[in-house]
Amino acid sequence: MTALVRPPEWLLRAEENLRADQPAWFRDFAPPQDVARRSAVLMLVAQGERGHDIVLTERSHALRSHAGQVSFPGGRLDPGEGPVEAALRETWEEVGVDPQGVEVVGSFPDLWLSPSQNAVTPVLGWWGAPGPLRVVDPGEVARVERIPVDDLVDPANRFTVKGPSGYVGPGFEVADLFVWGFTAQLLSVLLDASGLTRPWDDGRRRRLPLRFVRQYVSASGGRWPTTR
Repeated sequence: MTALVRPPEWLLRAEENLRADQPAWFRDFAPPQDVARRSAVLMLVAQGERGHDIVLTERSHALRSHAGQVSFPGGRLDPGEGPVEAALRETWEEVGVDPQGVEVVGSFPDLWLSPSQNAVTPVLGWWGAPGPLRVVDPGEVARVERIPVDDLVDPANRFTVKGPSGYVGPGFEVADLFVWGFTAQLLSVLLDASGLTRPWDDGRRRRLPLRFVRQYVSASGGRWPTTR
């Protein structure tokens, strides 16, 4: 039987540090009081071969919204569920991680995704004795990867990117995955709150890949985003 490994101190400190010095992003995107739709994502950290990994998925390219984008496992809360239960269930249904093997160590404040009118709770989880990952539902997930934290904090893999709405935020390119938007911002604040971030050039700007711009055009009824 594989012995469980305790969560790293940086992960255990992340929620406390973030709530003590909450980034403006959480205030700017705080949900309204009355929210009809709620979701949760699992920011799952695993014991890796060379340190720690974070589980990321590439969404199915057949989805109507956010097709092909990188995300954390997660989805909508079922009736009677809380964010933790939903995050664990969705991760099991999407990539086959047994909830019994995940230690929930905290959560970040809810965030409001206005395009989908959805409040999302980021849940922090530790996978101390990780098993295999697999795509359980190809209709939802095209690919799943464990990305080493060392790769995410490498300044060579970091940049800023301007989304179709004009919002400029952090980006990552790791394992042939272009990470931007909500997922990249969550990764960035996790690394900052954990004290793992290395100095990187936030003036280095990358263009958003054309496939994501086309998705925006399609979803907005053919309105092409303005660029500067």
